[in-house]
Amino acid sequence: MNLLRLGRIPIVAAGSNIAMIAFFDRPHRASMTIQLHDTLRGKKVPFEPQTPGEVTMYLCGPTVYNYAHIGNARPAVVFDLLARVLRRRYKLTFARNITDVDDRINAASVETGRSIDEITAKYIKAYNDDMGTLGVRPPDVEPRATQHIDVMISMIEALIENGFAYVAEGHVLFDVSSYERYGELSKRNLREMIAGSRVEVAPYKRAAHDFVLWKPSTPELPGWDSPWGRGRPGWHIECSAMAEKHLGATIDIHAGGQDLVFPHHENECAQSSCAHGGAPFARYWLHNGFLSIDETKMSKSLGNVLLVHDLIETIPGEVIRLALLSAHYRQPLDWSAETIESARRMLDRLYGAVRGIEVSDEARAAAVVPEALVAALEDDINTPKALAEFFALARALNKSNDDEEMQRLAAEMYAAGELMGLLGKDPEEWFAGHVVGDMTADEIEALIEQRNAAKAERDFQRADAIRDQLHEAGVTIQDGRDGTTWRRGS
Repeated sequence: MNLLRLGRIPIVAAGSNIAMIAFFDRPHRASMTIQLHDTLRGKKVPFEPQTPGEVTMYLCGPTVYNYAHIGNARPAVVFDLLARVLRRRYKLTFARNITDVDDRINAASVETGRSIDEITAKYIKAYNDDMGTLGVRPPDVEPRATQHIDVMISMIEALIENGFAYVAEGHVLFDVSSYERYGELSKRNLREMIAGSRVEVAPYKRAAHDFVLWKPSTPELPGWDSPWGRGRPGWHIECSAMAEKHLGATIDIHAGGQDLVFPHHENECAQSSCAHGGAPFARYWLHNGFLSIDETKMSKSLGNVLLVHDLIETIPGEVIRLALLSAHYRQPLDWSAETIESARRMLDRLYGAVRGIEVSDEARAAAVVPEALVAALEDDINTPKALAEFFALARALNKSNDDEEMQRLAAEMYAAGELMGLLGKDPEEWFAGHVVGDMTADEIEALIEQRNAAKAERDFQRADAIRDQLHEAGVTIQDGRDGTTWRRGS
């Protein structure tokens, strides 16, 4: 029985982050060219890869000293979706790095008394497992900084040789004044940055904004031999070297959070271009917006840092994924109980639409994602519009009474879900997996059986009392010709 097969359903998600879902009655043509908002150009532009039919994409991954927080999960989910979209058209090579040498990792080692290798191994596994729970597929390449020290040293040597970097007291620093386009990505004027600088001017720096490419390591810290003594790389050079190694001197797409635009990505731009004769590091720069918690900036000092590892203990991964995709990726997203509940109810509606419909293997194989939904995603990953198209498909399915059409529409919904990383469970498993308050799925089913028995005995007072009990527990039941179904929420 399809609980949502009740006629036209106003698919409107509550909450400030999830756009109101409108109904689309007319078909839309798929976009001929993928459109992406390029941070460098400051506008949405057509995407054209440098090599026809092939795309290279790099996403800044985690620094593995702790579990990932929900803000870290947003770019992982958003650009996993972009990777899925790109793979429909192109051969994609997608790299997402691991930063496994960092001062925060060193500090965690001192604080816990555990080795650096032990710490990084634990949190690399936790990150990949937790992101997998959110439906994030593994990248094609997952380079680790510690495995690319030789590439970093070679790039630093080239920068020194070409006059873009200098050695000072065991450090190697990039000379920002040597790169006249510095500040282009972040739209910052170097003179204004210097005038308003709060950066401490270390004695070995020529200028406050010169940044470290290599720094010395004391005996207790991790270090590698180099022409400048035993030391370790700066953060910025790591990504440039790993991207060059696996994707080439110029890559198609570089993605990450908005917080990385300056200084991390600005510095990557500068050092990579200077190391490669002025060639651009990335042809398109994509950045997702900030995530706040209950309209407050997430920070350790406020004690409101939410770890994905903890959230997935009580919230299904698909709910978290949909919540992160509910707003346009470039817009701010506020994480709250309302955001989670809205996403949960939206998934209930999607699963409710396909519930009770057996889709044959032939129908699944023949299914295509509706053009309008694909067009929305190819239009700068417009997930609110894509979700609107998803619910329009659910609405059409709910209205249909033709078995063949219902199979086709349900198959299309599963195809759309495969693209967006949703509808990955069997509908009955989805609804049975809900625990409402202290009431388990088995307890809910038992009460429904008791209610059905009471109705059969014409004890309608008892039947109504059970319905009220379920309602108070947040369970909605629906009687139909195929029996009684239930779901969480009203």
